[in-house]
This record gives sequence, structure tokens and C-alpha cells, in this order.
Amino acid sequence: MDLHAHVDIYCERTDPSLLAEPLNAVTNLAFLLAAWLCWRNYAHTTGSLDKSGTFLMVLVGFIGIGSGLLHTFATNWALLADVIPIAIFVNAFLFFAMGRFFGWNKVQSAMAVVAFFGLAAYVKNTIPNEVLNGSAGYLPPFAALTAMGIAMVRQGHPHADYLLYACAVFFISLSMRTLDQAVCSTVPFGTHFLWHTFNGVSLYLVGKAYFLSRKPA
Repeated sequence: MDLHAHVDIYCERTDPSLLAEPLNAVTNLAFLLAAWLCWRNYAHTTGSLDKSGTFLMVLVGFIGIGSGLLHTFATNWALLADVIPIAIFVNAFLFFAMGRFFGWNKVQSAMAVVAFFGLAAYVKNTIPNEVLNGSAGYLPPFAALTAMGIAMVRQGHPHADYLLYACAVFFISLSMRTLDQAVCSTVPFGTHFLWHTFNGVSLYLVGKAYFLSRKPA
């Protein structure tokens, strides 16, 4: 892979310049805002710092930074800076969430991550990248989040509603990502910026559910 090769996969980008995707670039602030609001409002709800929650919010911040790099520099190295924090966050959240939401131990949580990794690999190897405008890779996280939300509702978890709201918003954001290339002729700036915006809201709700589910030591 040529790390400096140009990446052009979004409606808004019409040339390789640094500021060719202003909407796609600036809306990454939604990730930073979501992380900051979650940490500021909920990290100390039990009187002490929620370390795993703080770690997850730092990862959300890195998602915003990595995506910002992709939508400005638009190179393969920036693409890696975009996808790596996302992959780390998804797997880390699944690991920590299984313990916090369902009381699983570390071995059980690790097994859930391994199972999820297998599902994600299957989807990646089965569904061509062109399908859903490259959004198929986000179907496993959406399925996992939905399954957790439903399981929490069935268990009467007090914060299940936040996870279900996050699922609904994530569905909207994923739709916006999928539609981007399809609407280029009618919406020149595309819809990818709405993927960032709604994703920020979804991650805020996920983070809120996670922080509020912490039990006092």
C-alpha cells in the first residue's frame, strides 16, 4: 500500500486539496464534543473517576481526529488513522460493556470480542466493499449494539433506553453514509457529513448508558 496515495471516495471531494471536504472535515467535531460532554457530565457520577469509561471517550476523541485527518489529507495513511481508532473502540467497548451491562467476567467478555471479530471478518470477506457504499463493515457493530439494547430491555436494565436510542440514531447515520455516493448528482456535497453528525449523537448516548451503568465501589 502506498501510504501517500490519494483517496477520493466521497461526494464532497472534487480535488486533492486540503480543504476540499469542509463539511466532512468540520463535522468530526461531533465526536470530540460527544466524548467531552460524556466525560464531563458522567465520569464522576459515583464519586470517583470511571477509568474504563474515560478510556472509551479518549478513543471516541481519536476517532474524530482520525476521521478529520482522512477528510483533509485524503491519503492512505490518513485512512488508516481513521479506521484503526474505530476498530479499537468497537472491540474495547464490547469487552467493557459485557461486564458492565451484563456482569460477564473478563474471560466471557473476551470470548464475546472473539466471536464478534469472527462475525466482522465473515461480513468483510462475504460482502463486496462496493455494496452499501462500503458501509457493510458497520453492520456487525450495529447488530451487536441492537442485541445488547434488546437484552438490556429484557433484563429490565435502567439505562437500556439510551442504548436503544443510540441504535436508532446509528441506523440513521449509517443510512447517511450509505447514501453519499448515490446522491452526488443531486446533492454535490453528499450526505457523509450527516454520518459524522448522527454518529456523534449515537456515541454520546452509548457513552451515557455506559457511565450511568457504573455501580458504586
